[in-house]
Amino acid sequence: MIKWRFIHIICCLFLASLAKGQDVEFSQFYANRLYLNPAFAGSEYVPVLSMSYRNQWPQNNRPFVTYTASYDQFVDFMRGGLGVLILQDNQGQGAIKTTMASGIYSYSLDVNRNLSINIGLKATYIQRKLEWESFVFSDMIDPLYGVIYPTREIQPNELSKSYWDFSTGFIVNYKSLYFGGVVDHMSEPNEAFKSNENVAILPRKYTIHAGASIPLGYSRGLMKSNYTISPNVLYQKQQDFEQINYGMYFYRNNWVLGGWMRHNLSFDFDAFILLLGFQTDRFRIGYSYDYVISNLVKTNSGAHEISLSYLLGKAKSSCSGTHFLRRKRRIRAIKCPKF
Repeated sequence: MIKWRFIHIICCLFLASLAKGQDVEFSQFYANRLYLNPAFAGSEYVPVLSMSYRNQWPQNNRPFVTYTASYDQFVDFMRGGLGVLILQDNQGQGAIKTTMASGIYSYSLDVNRNLSINIGLKATYIQRKLEWESFVFSDMIDPLYGVIYPTREIQPNELSKSYWDFSTGFIVNYKSLYFGGVVDHMSEPNEAFKSNENVAILPRKYTIHAGASIPLGYSRGLMKSNYTISPNVLYQKQQDFEQINYGMYFYRNNWVLGGWMRHNLSFDFDAFILLLGFQTDRFRIGYSYDYVISNLVKTNSGAHEISLSYLLGKAKSSCSGTHFLRRKRRIRAIKCPKF
């Protein structure tokens, strides 16, 4: 028992060191669309309230737990959408706690009946805190009895750090095809808690996402069935780290089933993601599970993620998928997934 506890502590230390400076990652990208790309703000044209919860490696004593809440809507006279996003990420049961508050604006341009372009900007205020008592250093560990010694590490005078961060993104939507790009951490802020003595630059992150919505429904007399498949791909690069996610959504009536693979460009597979969702005109709920297939499968138990969205209204739409606002200006909805 003591041996396994020792190994677990070492793993937690290793994972905590990797966590520093990394962005939060969601498996339900489009359920957290304001986090993915600020150009999505107002894309549903009615007010949308969304929440999500992610628990990564829950069987470890110190999992990574993330909460988000967001609100966005289209504002006709601004010719775009406004949104707010609140995120809190707890690493190691709060050993490192990050809180973000974002304000978002997106401009929507309807080029013609088939083509639309959205451009978004996001300003984020970030606060990071350390809970010094939660850290375990190497000089505290006895090979036989585990953590029994006091540390000789000196507690820093500053245990919190606040700074501003900025992102921009775009989305191009042509009929049932969509393509987007994002640049996060444009100013590459210094995350060091002693910024006058140390430098810990948060590198820019580049994201590209694309997909299509392909209807497969049929109608035979009184018999009708609505099927849709949506293949998608998402690529991210942050400094030397590169990752690609690709998969498929399958829709039938109100139900959604999805499957994704996640790995780096060297094809070191990380996880297989399975999604089950249910949606109506006003309400959406989704659950996903990351099944780890990498070498970390023996040290962690994947990730659970739940998303909830509620539409505070119902936009009128034509059969072509366009929405008509008070000024009779026609804007095409982005037919991307909702999970």
